[in-house]
Amino acid sequence: MAFDGLFTHQIIKELSFLETARINKITQPDQYTVILTIRANRKNQKLMLSIHPNFARMHITNNQFDNPFEPPMFLRVLRKHIEGGIIEHINQIGNDRIVHFIINNTDEIGDRIKRHLYLEIMGKHSNIILTDENNKILDSFKHLTPNTNSARTLMPGFNYEFPPTEKKSNPFEVDSIQDALDMSIPIHKAVLKHLEGFSPLAVKELLSMDSDIDRAFNQFMQLIKSNPATFKVDGREDFYFRPVAHSTEIKTYDNLSTMLDDYYKDRAVRERVRNQTNDLSRHLNSLLQKNEKKLAKLVDELEQTKRMDEMNLFGELITSNMYQLKQGMDELKTVNYYNEETVTIPLNPRKSPAENAQYYYKQYNRLKTRKAHAAEQIKATQDEIAYIETIQMQLDHISLDDIDDIRTELAEQNLIKKKHKSKQSKKNKQLSIGYYLSRDGQEIVVGRNNLQNEYITHKLSRNNYLWFHTKDIPGSHVVIMDSNPSDGTIEDAAILAGHFSKAHGSSKIPVDYTEIKHVHKPSGAKPGFVTYTDQITVMITPEDDYVAQLRNNYLNKKVPE
Repeated sequence: MAFDGLFTHQIIKELSFLETARINKITQPDQYTVILTIRANRKNQKLMLSIHPNFARMHITNNQFDNPFEPPMFLRVLRKHIEGGIIEHINQIGNDRIVHFIINNTDEIGDRIKRHLYLEIMGKHSNIILTDENNKILDSFKHLTPNTNSARTLMPGFNYEFPPTEKKSNPFEVDSIQDALDMSIPIHKAVLKHLEGFSPLAVKELLSMDSDIDRAFNQFMQLIKSNPATFKVDGREDFYFRPVAHSTEIKTYDNLSTMLDDYYKDRAVRERVRNQTNDLSRHLNSLLQKNEKKLAKLVDELEQTKRMDEMNLFGELITSNMYQLKQGMDELKTVNYYNEETVTIPLNPRKSPAENAQYYYKQYNRLKTRKAHAAEQIKATQDEIAYIETIQMQLDHISLDDIDDIRTELAEQNLIKKKHKSKQSKKNKQLSIGYYLSRDGQEIVVGRNNLQNEYITHKLSRNNYLWFHTKDIPGSHVVIMDSNPSDGTIEDAAILAGHFSKAHGSSKIPVDYTEIKHVHKPSGAKPGFVTYTDQITVMITPEDDYVAQLRNNYLNKKVPE
């Protein structure tokens, strides 16, 4: 379900306990988010205001955020005007996705002031605006100038105006809608056009309640007003604040904030990772296409070298028939003394018989050299493709902490340009290692990049530990940190190896496992590349729900690099 006007109405009701509470601290962890730390109910509540183009929202969060050392300008303005202030009221503008905070505070000389904070939850147009008591804009997260937006201006000094919207009816202020609907268009469009704050899903639910529009509307609004609702996330990855007939419940929550915190946590992190690795993904795709074209040419070149033995044979036959050849002949028909078959050998009439023989011997030597070179280059190109595919797989699973490690690795492999970095003591540098607890309580480590793969395989593990990797498929190194693992732990490790691989999402994934003593890194091999023997292969199907359960016992440990 969308974060529509109805959802905004419900979240404001839930956050009403923040009224009369003090704003103790304001932070801005990223370019889309402001966190208000508010003292309410005898504890600090972190109220998130997000204007992310895909995840704009407002709710209490328990997640931890890193904050930039230098506060952005908008954050400085907020701290100056509303930090230490008391929230007088939180209300909704109509039934739209606009939240209005009224905040009482004192200025530098102790005079009482009133400030208005507006959160507009409108997708890519979302914004946060701070105004004075007369609604004159003090600052906004995004500035809209007359040159960039003809509808309104959001700049310091201008009066704040609400976003231009169609004139609709507030569903909390009317009892009947049938007479006001435009019946010249389909009914669901007519309802959507008439009611403020209704998403298409809300309209669908309303229309499913009764064939009579007014009865359906009143039943729906009664449910909204009186039912505390079951907050759920269903199997289609949609969230709801009320029971819906078609949902497949997989999780229920006590309140909207907890639900939103859980629902958006991984999505927001993945979005930040994607934003910070977009350039790497494009570059790796380009390198992969380049190497695949190179491989095709090398394979074609190797195919051509199959004529090598024929060139050598032609040279031999010309030499053995030299006595009957004369310059000016354009071919030689003779018997191949290896198989007694007649062959026709093209000759250059401008060359002597000896020069024709030398030509074929040179072609033989050239193709022989090219064959060795092509075979060597094919192997190197195949290794490069496998390496790039491994990095691409890792980009699908890495955390924000792993991005710099992958960039450093690619720079060391001369696949991207090296960036100048400030000197850092290597002994102080730490590596993040992901630990999972199996169903039987045994630790399983998973490498999310090649630096981690090499560490857990060659430094962290003992010779008799079991090591897991997808068979002939790019993936993470997985090790059970116990010399006597249970069958359930072995299965869990195989599931994690399949999940953290290029084959993620497949129904049947082959996973090899063997003892660490059988895993070796060839001299000069690329990071993360190993060979292994004495393996056992199992077929697994990593289910996302089960992997999520394993994630519940996830622990990130820092170790010296």
